[in-house]
Amino acid sequence: MSDDLLEEVITRNPHLKIYYFKSLVDGNSIHRDILPYINDFKDLQELEDSIPVTDCLISATPTEIFSRLLAGNIAFRLENENKILLINASTQEKRAIGSPEVEFSVVGPQESFVENITTNLNLIRKRLPRYDFMVKEFTIGTVTKTKVVVAYLEDIASDQNVQTVMQRLENIDYDEIIDVNYINQLIQDQPMSIFPQLINTERPDRVVAALTEGKVVIMSDGSPHGLIAPVTFTEFFFTIEDYNLNWITSSAIRIVRFIAIFFSMFATPTYVAVLTYHYEIIPKDLLQALISSRSAIPFPPIIEAVILELAIELLREAGARLPTKVGQTLGIVGGIVIGQASVEAGLTSNILLIIVAMAALASFTTPIYKMGNTIRIIRFPILVMAQLLGLVGILLFFTQLLIHLLRLSSLGNPFMEPIFPPRLADMKDFFIRLPLKFNRNRPAHLRTKQPKRFGNIHKKPVPSANNDFYDEP
Repeated sequence: MSDDLLEEVITRNPHLKIYYFKSLVDGNSIHRDILPYINDFKDLQELEDSIPVTDCLISATPTEIFSRLLAGNIAFRLENENKILLINASTQEKRAIGSPEVEFSVVGPQESFVENITTNLNLIRKRLPRYDFMVKEFTIGTVTKTKVVVAYLEDIASDQNVQTVMQRLENIDYDEIIDVNYINQLIQDQPMSIFPQLINTERPDRVVAALTEGKVVIMSDGSPHGLIAPVTFTEFFFTIEDYNLNWITSSAIRIVRFIAIFFSMFATPTYVAVLTYHYEIIPKDLLQALISSRSAIPFPPIIEAVILELAIELLREAGARLPTKVGQTLGIVGGIVIGQASVEAGLTSNILLIIVAMAALASFTTPIYKMGNTIRIIRFPILVMAQLLGLVGILLFFTQLLIHLLRLSSLGNPFMEPIFPPRLADMKDFFIRLPLKFNRNRPAHLRTKQPKRFGNIHKKPVPSANNDFYDEP
């Protein structure tokens, strides 16, 4: 910024000292809102009254002064005073609001969070104009001093859930909080579990839907995501688009999504188990095709399955780390080249190649990225159990997995609700999403202050103004 006006102010007031970090302040704001109003004054209080900026503070505490300077304040000090006047002039560099990149939807709003927490709260407030929308602010991180907020609807959310979140945030003793996912790992109930227990989302509409259900949302400055808590296991496979479509369409898509998840986890292990231990259950026509497909393969089924699974994971990871256009080209060309070459070289069978490719496609149906990563990793221990004990090993692993999920919780709430504990009332929005008029109550496990979402809806439709078009003449 130009220093002409700054030099003029210092020359006119020789006893006034001005301190600031040039990289943290907005030069236009200083020259427009602060320096032109500095004229004759006797003390800092009179100087504060003359400047039309609301965020001002007079302090003599060194810790507070340095903290405010590092937050983008400009400091004024008189030679004969020990106190310092701090005026907020921080720069507001931020990314423009764009479309969701991870949770894309065809039908619905096309806005996503950015790294500026003030902008994110504005995106929520314009969709939720309620007086009881509460935002509690925390500063977490002994080094980064990250601004973290907890948002909830006071008249709906359970006090126990709100207090649990706040207590866990207050107990965090960590030096750096770069992203809200750091908080996710520090406050979840079972940090040793591979399953995520809080949902991170980049969509403001999903956050608003969670708040109206009675949930709590955590956001941090510098992160384009928000954390939703508490959640259940099945919510990781729901999308906000499920509620924007017709209930029959969304229910059918949701069922396909659940089937795809099971197929992604168990398709390849089942192939290995059947060909290793249970080939007698294969139909004769299919057995002949499998024999001809594997006649030139020198490896057992487990080896060729691991080779293809690792190849898929390498292509997926490389495509995610490379620039967008290069990553898409690599995924398409690499998949075709590697798959065709491995079959022609006799390293894998073409039937297994089809199964692995379909399982990889099925894994992409998981809406939440973290849960998708979990499913990708789980396939490998299932493969090991299939090789060791066949279908019995797959069944044992599935049983242990189910026991683990039943023991998990999210902020102390059951993770597998409404399966366990069974709640028929919450089954209206589970595998099948019934019409919105049937979902009168909020989820029972949240124990909200207002259990009902709306009152009775008239079963008879209101007559249309054009009904007389159908009347007989």
